[in-house]
This record gives sequence, C-alpha cells and structure tokens, in this order.
Amino acid sequence: MSTSLFQQAEQFIHRCFRELGKTEQEIHERLAEIRMQISESNHYEHTYEELEYGAKMAWRQSNRCIGRLFWDSLHVFDFRQISSVEGVYEALCKHLSYATNEGKIRSTISVFKPRKHNQDPIRLLNHQLLRYAGYEEDDQIIGDPASISFTKYCQSLGWRGDYTDFDLLPWVIQIEDQEPEWYEVPKSLVKEVPLTHPDYEWFADMQLKWYSVPVISDMMLEIGGIEYVAAPFNGWYMETEIGARNLADECRYDLLPQVASRMGLDIKRNRSLWKDRALLELNAAVLHSFRENGVSIVDHHTAANQFKLFEEKEHACGRSITGDWTWLIPPISPASTHIFHQSYDDTIKSPNFFYQDSPYK
Repeated sequence: MSTSLFQQAEQFIHRCFRELGKTEQEIHERLAEIRMQISESNHYEHTYEELEYGAKMAWRQSNRCIGRLFWDSLHVFDFRQISSVEGVYEALCKHLSYATNEGKIRSTISVFKPRKHNQDPIRLLNHQLLRYAGYEEDDQIIGDPASISFTKYCQSLGWRGDYTDFDLLPWVIQIEDQEPEWYEVPKSLVKEVPLTHPDYEWFADMQLKWYSVPVISDMMLEIGGIEYVAAPFNGWYMETEIGARNLADECRYDLLPQVASRMGLDIKRNRSLWKDRALLELNAAVLHSFRENGVSIVDHHTAANQFKLFEEKEHACGRSITGDWTWLIPPISPASTHIFHQSYDDTIKSPNFFYQDSPYK
C-alpha cells in the first residue's frame, strides 16, 4: 500500500468530513474503505460528495484568486465515467452552456478521470476553453501573441483559422497516449461581448470584443493525493483581466498606444501619463460593454471588498488565510485596495489547483 497516498487521503477526509459535520465513526469507516482500496490497487475513488467538496476547498485555497468569497457556490460536474474523445467534447459543450447561462455566469468545474498508475487518461491541451488564435505573418502578428505556439500546433493537426484578430481556437483533446484530436467550438455556445465605451463613440470603430467566460483548462485539480489532470473550471471575469492585461499588455494585444492616440494624448512623453489614462478608459469600456450585454463581471474595487469579506468569514470559521500578494493586488490602482497594505502567507494547501506540463510542448 502507498503510505504516502493514504496519508494524503487521511488528511483530506478528516478536514472534509469535519467541515461537512460528519461523525468520527463515519471518518473511521471511510478511511477503512480507502485503506482497502489503496492496498488492492494503489488508488482510491472519491465519492461525489468528496469530489464536490474537495473541488470547492481547492478554490477556497487558491492563493492567486481574489474571488474566493463564492467558493461554496461552485457547481461540480462529475464526468469521471467518460473515456472517449466524443464524450469529452459533449461534456465540454455542457460545461460551456451551463457556465455561460446566457450571460449570468455560473462558477463551474468539470472533473474527468484522474491520473492512475502514472497514466493520464484524458488531457485538454488548451490553456482556456475559449481563447483567440495568434498568427505570425511576415513582421506582423494577427490576434493574440500569447496563442502563437498553440495556434501553430493546432495548424499542424489540420485546423485552419480565418486569420482575424479574434479567431476562436479549437478544443484539442487527448485520450491516454493516442494522437490528439481537435474540435471546433460550437459558436452557438459562445457569447462574445463587442466592446464600446460609454463616452467615446470612436471606441466602437476599433471593433474589439472578448468572450464572456474564462474557463481555465490546463491545470490539475489535486484532492487527497488523487490528481485530476483534466478539470476545466471557471468563475466570471474581473474587468482588469481583460482591460489591463489581455488587451493592454505589450506581449498581448498592446492597445494602449492606439487608445491613447484616439484620446488625443501625448504618447511621446511618460509625464503625460498617457498609459494610465488609456488604461483606465480601456477598463471602463470593458465594464460598460459587459453590463450593456448582460454578462456578469466585477470591477477590481468590488472584488477587493469581496475578498475582505472572505477573509472575515474564514477567520470566523477558524481557518487561516493564504494568498499570493503579487496576484491578489489588482493591476490598476492597487494601493486603493486593502490588499495592497497587507501581507499574506503563501503556503500551498491541499486540495488545490496546480500548473502542469503541456503535452503538446
């Protein structure tokens, strides 16, 4: 029997069952079952209750996430019975439809078969279920520069995009050691938001848009020593993720010079603070557009206030707060939030989400 695996399972079951209000007898009986499973197969299976609560705990303990106040509302799809590429595709469609909810975004995770005996039964090669392609054309980049390598990989599999700035990449699914297969994302399931500005009419002329649901699909969910290597999950956007990073970073769409120029700002001198002013208006456009289109989004000040409430609730439950300060502070006006003026213990607790190597790289 794997002593290490049982120890991880034991730690999880004690915490999970006690938080769920179960008795010591129930803990003892469940651990006996797990011990037997591990001794027979060096593996054990979570019940749905354990899977559901473990996924919620993983969100609650995600040090880089500012939106943890709503951890207990996470909806968990159990797709561990699926073993075919077609089945995974259909499950991803179900996830995207449920999570999008016509714009009233629902926090959702879909959990597929876990790693067993060092074999990955299912891998999703996409970083996010929705992501725009990036192309290198001569000295020009079309689309999202962060997607160039994955776009080339998709093209090597036979996919072809339209070479626009906003081509949705296909889903690439791998079953065990078989060749990966790609599927176009059904456009009927994708709600994209055209970006406009509440004050600048010219903003619409830039023909920008963004997808409504950020579904991270390449991280591993670990619960009690069991590793779910395919477990896409989503919350809803904080506006700075789009307006201050995706559209503004120089290594992404790099739109600050264009926005500032249209605003009539002096982009040749830093002291004009053109980057700051353009950044603010880009984020204002994102907030305005999502709300005009009925899509859930939160501004960074509200998110910081929600995180403060999360901290208070966790302290009331006797649980210590962990966090990665460099990720928790918003990328604009961080000093205006309480997070900026605090420090956090960055200890990684289990259950949790972890980065993993990409099969295609």
